[in-house]
Amino acid sequence: MIASSSDFVTELLPSAQRTALLYHLSYLCLAKFPNLERILRERAIETQLLFGSSEVILLKCAATSKNLVSTLLPALKAAVEKDKSILAIKSLEKARAWITEIVDKVEQMVERYDKHNHSVGSCTSDVIKVKVETEKRLEKANEAIKEQEKAVRKEEEQLKKNSEEIRRIDEMIAQTNQELQNCIRQASRKRNRLGFITALVPFVGPLVNAIFGSKIDAGLAANIQALSNKLSQLSNEKSNLRNKEWNIHVRLTDLQLKLAGMKIAEGTIPDPVHLNDVQSCLTRIQQILIQIKKFWETVSVMLEALRDETFANEHFIEDSDMKELFLESITTAQQHWKTFGESCLYAKGIFSLQKQNAYLFLEISPSSLSKDEWQKRYDSVIAELNKISPDPIAPKPTAAIAQ
Repeated sequence: MIASSSDFVTELLPSAQRTALLYHLSYLCLAKFPNLERILRERAIETQLLFGSSEVILLKCAATSKNLVSTLLPALKAAVEKDKSILAIKSLEKARAWITEIVDKVEQMVERYDKHNHSVGSCTSDVIKVKVETEKRLEKANEAIKEQEKAVRKEEEQLKKNSEEIRRIDEMIAQTNQELQNCIRQASRKRNRLGFITALVPFVGPLVNAIFGSKIDAGLAANIQALSNKLSQLSNEKSNLRNKEWNIHVRLTDLQLKLAGMKIAEGTIPDPVHLNDVQSCLTRIQQILIQIKKFWETVSVMLEALRDETFANEHFIEDSDMKELFLESITTAQQHWKTFGESCLYAKGIFSLQKQNAYLFLEISPSSLSKDEWQKRYDSVIAELNKISPDPIAPKPTAAIAQ
C-alpha cells in the first residue's frame, strides 16, 4: 500500500537528499585516488540522470491524474446524464491506454534503477580493492580504530534488527490491507453509491468512511472497523520504527565518519560505507516506483471492471436515484484524484531539485582541495546530513491508496 498525498513523498524526499550527500562524502574520502574519483563521478552522474528520468515519470503521473479529473470523469458524467454507454466505454478505454503507458514507463525505470544499483555496487568493490592494497602498508591497526569499528558494528546490528522489524510490520500491513479491501468489495457488491465510489476511488481511507455512512451488515461493518483500526495501529508502529531507524542512521553515520577520519589520517581509504548507503537509498526509491506501478495497474483493472459491469448494457442506469448517486461518486472521485496529482507534482519537484543543484560538488576534484578546504566541505556535508528529517513538510495525507 502507498499512502496517499504524502506518504510516498515522505519516503522519497530524505532518500533523494541523502543520496547526493552520501555521494559527496564518498567523493571527498577518495581524494588522492584519481581513478576512483573518476569512477565515482560517473556513477553520481548516472544517478543524476536517473533522477531526471524519474522526474518525467512523476510528471506523467500528475498529468494523467489531471486528465482523469478534467477529461475522463466529466465524460463519464456526460455519458450517465445522456444514457450513452458507448461514450463511457470509449472514455474508459482512453484512460486505460494512458495508464498502460505509465505502467510500461515505470517498469523501465525500475529496471534502470536495478542496473544502476549494480554499477554502484561495482564501484564499491573497486574502492574495497584499493583499500585492501593501501592497508597492506599498515601492519597493525590502531587500537582506537578497533574500538571505533566495534561501535560501528554495534549500531549496524541495531539497524539490521530494526529493518527486520519494519519488514515484519510491512507484511502485516499488506495482509491487513488485503483483508480490508476484500471486506470493502463484499460491502459494495450491490449497485449503489458505495459500489460506484469503490469503482472510481482507489483510495482505502475514503472508502472506509463511505462504508460507515452506508447501511451494511453489522457484522461486516464491525470487521471493517477492526481491520481499519489494526491498519492504523500498524502504520503508527511502522512510523515509530522509521523514526528509530533514522536515529540509528544518524548515530551510525557519525561513528562511520569518525572512523573514516581516523583511517584517512593513517593513510588508507575508509570503508565505502557511504556508497552502501547510496545503494540503500536508491533501493528505497526503486521500491516507491514499484508501488506506484502496482497502484496504476490496480486502477486499470478497476476501470476495466467498471466498463464491463456498469456500462455493458445499452440503458445502464435507468433509475434516476441511481443515476444521481453515480454522479455524486464522480464528483467525490475528482476531489481525491486532484489531491493525488498534486502529490505527484510535489514528488516531481523533489527529483528536479536534486537533479539541478545537488551534484555541483562533482565540478571540483577533491584532490585539488587544500586540507582546510577539504575539512570545511566535509563538515558542511555532515551538517546537511544531520538536518535531513524523516518527516519533511509535504501535502497533508488524506487517505491510503488501494493496491
